[in-house]
Amino acid sequence: MSISWPSFTGTDKLVGKSPSGKVSVHVDPSLGVPGMANATALLDDADRIITANDRIFRTPSQPVNVIIFAMSGATDGTGGADHMACDYVNGGNIEVCAAFGQPMRVSALFEAELSECSMSHNLCGQSTGEALSRWCASVVSGDALSDFASAPTWVADGMNDFINQTDPTDQNYDSIGCGMAFISWLISWDYGLDVIAPAMVKLGDSGTFAQLCTVLPGAKPDPWPRFMAALNALPGGVTDDNPFGRKVAVLKSHRLQK
Repeated sequence: MSISWPSFTGTDKLVGKSPSGKVSVHVDPSLGVPGMANATALLDDADRIITANDRIFRTPSQPVNVIIFAMSGATDGTGGADHMACDYVNGGNIEVCAAFGQPMRVSALFEAELSECSMSHNLCGQSTGEALSRWCASVVSGDALSDFASAPTWVADGMNDFINQTDPTDQNYDSIGCGMAFISWLISWDYGLDVIAPAMVKLGDSGTFAQLCTVLPGAKPDPWPRFMAALNALPGGVTDDNPFGRKVAVLKSHRLQK
């Protein structure tokens, strides 16, 4: 049975299924040996990613298909990734850009889309959901997509407030960057993604980061002034998507904010 991919129209090659049976990895055979190397590396890493994603969202993932090809003609991962819908029923066919010689970039792109499937029609397509999916990708891959950083763009463009409002798009680097920096700030308070992600999903598309601070255990409301004060106090400014610098495990405890 042929698979209906979001954009790929060529003939794909099935490389195999992960041991759990949850991830079927395909590749565009025209990519040759480097593409096959990406595919076999993702196949080997797939169940680790699935396990991490399930722990972050505290829900079990469902079987997915993923294809590696030269998205937008790129073979360095910069073509990004895609899927059809923010669930496992209609969005379980995932496309990721090849990244020759850089397998962890492929893993990161896969997690970015897998995490959106776990959002179950919430957040996906919003600035909040895009920031969360990028953080999931970063944690799972050791920040293999650091060149996609958006927080410095937000700072350079004037640091508009996307904490008290959610931008209804996943394409605006200003609103995404604000979200990336804010999640970094939350993580610096020892809130793990396994606490942040389920709370954000529950708030849904209309939820804001400000509202998130009304439901996180121990967090204080009206975070914008304290967040801005913390940013302005950073000695090195904002140069990446994790300006508060805390190394992140998938699971962390949380402590009360001051």
